[in-house]
Amino acid sequence: MNPSTPTYDAIIAGAGPVGLFLACELRLGGCSVLVLEQAPDPRSPFKTLPFGLRGLTVPTADALDRRDLLESLAAHAANPAAPEAHWMRQHRRPAGHFAGIQFFHDKIDKARWRYRLGPVEAAAADMASIEAVLTRRAEVLGATIRRGCALKGVEERGDEVLVSAGDDVFPCRWLVGCDGAHSAVRKSAGIGFTGTDPEFTGYSVRAVLANPDALAPGRHQSEGGVYTFEAPDVIAMADFDGGAFHRSSPITREHVEAVLRKVSGADVRVESLDLAATWTDRSYQATDYRKGRVLLAGDAAHIHSPLGGQGLNLGLADAMNLGWKLAGEIRGDAPSDLLESYQQERHPVGAQILDWSRAQVALMRPQPSSRALRAIVHDLIETRDGANYFAERALSIGLRYDLSGSHPLIGRSAPDFHLSDGTRLNQHLRAGRGLLVAFDTVPKRRALARQWHHRLNYLKSRATNPLGLSALLVRPDGFVAWAVDGSADESELTATIKRWFGLPSRQ
Repeated sequence: MNPSTPTYDAIIAGAGPVGLFLACELRLGGCSVLVLEQAPDPRSPFKTLPFGLRGLTVPTADALDRRDLLESLAAHAANPAAPEAHWMRQHRRPAGHFAGIQFFHDKIDKARWRYRLGPVEAAAADMASIEAVLTRRAEVLGATIRRGCALKGVEERGDEVLVSAGDDVFPCRWLVGCDGAHSAVRKSAGIGFTGTDPEFTGYSVRAVLANPDALAPGRHQSEGGVYTFEAPDVIAMADFDGGAFHRSSPITREHVEAVLRKVSGADVRVESLDLAATWTDRSYQATDYRKGRVLLAGDAAHIHSPLGGQGLNLGLADAMNLGWKLAGEIRGDAPSDLLESYQQERHPVGAQILDWSRAQVALMRPQPSSRALRAIVHDLIETRDGANYFAERALSIGLRYDLSGSHPLIGRSAPDFHLSDGTRLNQHLRAGRGLLVAFDTVPKRRALARQWHHRLNYLKSRATNPLGLSALLVRPDGFVAWAVDGSADESELTATIKRWFGLPSRQ
């Protein structure tokens, strides 16, 4: 270790979207951050359209908006809704899907979610744009990013972690693994990784077909598997081989042609391959998201099939939840058990998403029982209650952490109130601090905010539609810790502030 090497507050392994977003959150919290990335170049054809397209769930769009990143992403991202896309030619507007069974906006009752004031729909962006926008923000905030620097080993010594990467050893106070499914951080820390093995090998292919008319556009299920075709050359397939082919052999033109014929039942001929990659539905989760001074987030903590596009969203939500808590721990002004709430809140959400993915695989199996079940789910998803249920789960609108308190808003994402000064509530969370919002006049609440001014902002305003609320306490990640519709015992508010923000300032 070079004596001149600084000791970072946190080192993040992995410069994907999760690691970069976490770096931004820690810099907002005043921490020094080093991001180490194995790949020397972030560019990849699989990060651009069409393969790099990612749906952004409601909580993800909220999180990006709360950090003033959503507009930047929209301006940077390639247009995911090209008119030739197969789903754009439908007469109804899809809101999402479950195992390829679509649910539509015309069946969704948005009034169902009383505390949702923003859009009830997924956004979309390509991975290349997401990473570019987050990289720029992390660098502007002062994070250091080193690429081509693979992690080799981790050694924890008391209150310090030594990270071997490239030819150097970097000391830090905390290490966070955001380094993917084969996480070197997770393995070095000896954290367990358990789950279910794959049922299929998935393929993402761009190929020149001799007879593209042999394939019908859109998504199709057959006795041989599943395929989606976007003419003239983009193909996704799932071959139920138990995941045997994934990373076992080179992906050749002949192999892709054989699998495509099997899953489509068509006499299609592949002339050449431009791009091809495989993946599986393997579903595993880390037994612990923290061990000592090592933490995990994103794919390092959980992996599953990309069905429904939940992986990126799950990881970004990990980063949003962890960032302000770890920053408080590093600064020394957090409650003693604050960091433990990361595992308590996020591990159950990860487990639920893995089961959501497994359920979709069960419907996709090329078996008579699965086909019969698909027909039932198709009928259910066409009902209003069915569409609402699948929208709430697929778009994560119903996400709620199990926090103490009786108000139905506690544990949910804060409504994006439109305020009397022309701003929105989300804009007041840009600095990554907590927020005490008052729609009424209770002097003690302002006094409480002053006591916690080092962690908490105070906002006194009127709202266009306050939803019957008189006040609420919002955590830095945008989730409601306390809310009241009328008058309240202020001792409950004081206890809640202490629970999430520690002791009051001595100033």
